[in-house]
Amino acid sequence: MPPEHAPHEETLMCWPVNRDLYGDSFSDAEHAHADIANTIARYEPVRMFASHSHSDRARSLCGNNVEVHEVVIDDSWCRDTGPVYVYDSTDHRIAIDWRFNGWGQRFTPFNNDDALAGHIAKVRGDQLLRMDMVFEGGSLQVDGRGTGATTMQCLLHPNRNPGMSQKEIEHTLDEVLGVSKLVWLPFGLSLDSDTDGHVDNVAAFTASGHFLLQGSNAGDEEDHMRTSVNEKVARSSVDAVGRELQVEVLPVLPYVDTVRGRKCAPYVNYYVANDCVVVPVTGHEADEDMLQIIESMYPGRDVVGLPVAHVLATGGGGIHCLTQQVPAKLHTGASH
Repeated sequence: MPPEHAPHEETLMCWPVNRDLYGDSFSDAEHAHADIANTIARYEPVRMFASHSHSDRARSLCGNNVEVHEVVIDDSWCRDTGPVYVYDSTDHRIAIDWRFNGWGQRFTPFNNDDALAGHIAKVRGDQLLRMDMVFEGGSLQVDGRGTGATTMQCLLHPNRNPGMSQKEIEHTLDEVLGVSKLVWLPFGLSLDSDTDGHVDNVAAFTASGHFLLQGSNAGDEEDHMRTSVNEKVARSSVDAVGRELQVEVLPVLPYVDTVRGRKCAPYVNYYVANDCVVVPVTGHEADEDMLQIIESMYPGRDVVGLPVAHVLATGGGGIHCLTQQVPAKLHTGASH
């Protein structure tokens, strides 16, 4: 599995459809999705999948910069429901279609989202491999050189794969995604009950062996303990070739009040596209400082802060949760 910072062919997204998540903020959620898509479209193609009843709205807000396809979906978190792309031993690109069970059957229905990866692969003409393991793209980060990171809180949760041991999960991720070394961070964020603590809310690989962690400098918050423990684990870990991980920390974690209660709005839930990094911001006084740290991790890329963190946190995620990269071809016969 190539890293997110490797060259992309395009970005995949889905249009919001679940009004129950956003309440009166549904229109704000639509505009946020459009803002993200239009920002990324300045750097690489974006393909948006929208339900039939929302496709005209998606086309209207996204304009001609984004290609819109109609499909039946249950939600818009394409990171977790779309295909995960890998290269095989001959450098052909393959779309992996994992089982999706609504984040441990927490959100229903989910059958249409379970079928989404296969639908996307058909639309794009990708070679597809269906896996009989529940897995969401937001539960894993990779550096593209055999190192991956996840949280024990999520990937070992009994509502995902109760019949699989930790070793069996590691073996599957090695066989399918080429992750030979998996760093098990203990915790996701305290208020991330929707996903059981996805790793893309607490960590990202910025380069091979380089790890950027979401921290929390608020000592009275539970996340201060959680992120501190994650940092200790990361600093004592090695990558797939035996090197100590190089760790940096984003020390500020914003919180927002939403119609669904208090939520975290982590900066590290950003998306790396060709030549840019798109970061969710809240208007917090630390926004500019955190953007500068991220910019230092991605030299040569534009870092764009979008004020969409509040509405996306209402829905239960961030910019990274909404996006899924299609890596560039390495072989002329990669797609069929």
